[in-house]
Amino acid sequence: MGIRNRIKPLFEAVPGFDASLDLMRRRAATGIGAISLGLVAIVFAWMGDKAQLIFAQFEAQNRFAPLILTPAIFVAVVWITKTTVPEARGSGIPQVMAAGKNLNLAYTKLLSLPTAITKLLLTAAMLLAGGSVGREGPTVQIAASIMITCHRIFRVPMTAGVLIAGGAAGVAAAFNTPLAGVAFAIEELAAAFEQRVAVLVMGAVVVSGLVSLGIAGDYVYFGVMRQTLHLKSVIVVAPVAGIFGGVLGGLFSRTLLAFARSPHHWFKSIRERPVVVAFVCGVVVAMLGLVTGGLTWGTGYEVTRGMVKGGESTSAWFGPAKFIATAATALSGAPGGIFAPSLSVGAGFGQLLSYCFPDDPMPAVVLLGMTGYFVGVVRAPLTAVIILMETTASRGMILPLFATAIIADAVSKLVCREKLYHGLSQGFASSAEKTAQPSDAATKG
Repeated sequence: MGIRNRIKPLFEAVPGFDASLDLMRRRAATGIGAISLGLVAIVFAWMGDKAQLIFAQFEAQNRFAPLILTPAIFVAVVWITKTTVPEARGSGIPQVMAAGKNLNLAYTKLLSLPTAITKLLLTAAMLLAGGSVGREGPTVQIAASIMITCHRIFRVPMTAGVLIAGGAAGVAAAFNTPLAGVAFAIEELAAAFEQRVAVLVMGAVVVSGLVSLGIAGDYVYFGVMRQTLHLKSVIVVAPVAGIFGGVLGGLFSRTLLAFARSPHHWFKSIRERPVVVAFVCGVVVAMLGLVTGGLTWGTGYEVTRGMVKGGESTSAWFGPAKFIATAATALSGAPGGIFAPSLSVGAGFGQLLSYCFPDDPMPAVVLLGMTGYFVGVVRAPLTAVIILMETTASRGMILPLFATAIIADAVSKLVCREKLYHGLSQGFASSAEKTAQPSDAATKG
């Protein structure tokens, strides 16, 4: 405020000076925040890939070591999270949603920069242990934290639009999918999407996307998929993929919500023993990794890319095994997202569906399986379709993707009426409100 007070007398006669200066600061905060989160997303992606590579090399030379290493790291990560930064647990998207509904929470540890840095490191540690986690959800929380920090530095008042823009830019930077970032903001992060917020979201997405494009280059996340389905096949395959994915995705969401919030004494007793739960989940993930020859380790990106781009078949057990590994990792309470693992689970189940439709190209059926299951989990059909269209450059599949997504969304709602991220955000909101300090309000400016 000192610099502003010194120069203000020189321009106080200029009409609209204060408004122009505030607008410049707001744009500077958003622009610098978008550039920063784009750079951090690239670093995070490099760390995640490096962690998976190190684990794969170690596991190849020490086949049974994960039986000890994976549960040990699961326990260590969950203990650190529980005792130091409970706000960093899980995906990261529910935290941003909670703060969007109550802006006072944006100034608590829920979206603080130390929490974001810790989440980044702990998510990388989970990948170093072979955990079935993704970077996308954590990137959303980290991106929102960066935007909040930049706005505090420039002393710009926080708005829900800033959080939405940061989260959307995080999705765009993580997947290299700018349209999906905007769609995710509309469907999941924004309760009421106004024109002013739309411009802010698109601006942040463009800036972070240009940073990623300039450094990482233009790439298609899962590789180009050129196969399509005939109309007769779409009429049959899309409903099957939608129903199958909707049921399984809904069951996954219902399970996570039950473990997180159910008042039943059985679930309460489990939540009171986080270290024991982490150990058991780590053992399950380690055993699945060994049994499947390493297919379930990490995000599942390489296996999924092989099925989508090259039509490469993998073990028929990949889908079910990845489903259990992802559920076990999520239930452990460790930091980590479920976007990429859910797409891999969907690809595995899509491969199973392709056995039922041998006359249709496997990559196209796999893509519908990914859509059905992903929508079943997150209940964001528009986001799912745009993510998969952008990550596979499969524009010829857009109508089958939409058909599958609509059916999966309706079926998932029958299995689990509450949306996963919205349900989880309530727990973070109540926890943050209980721990918030009265002095937090004084730091908003």
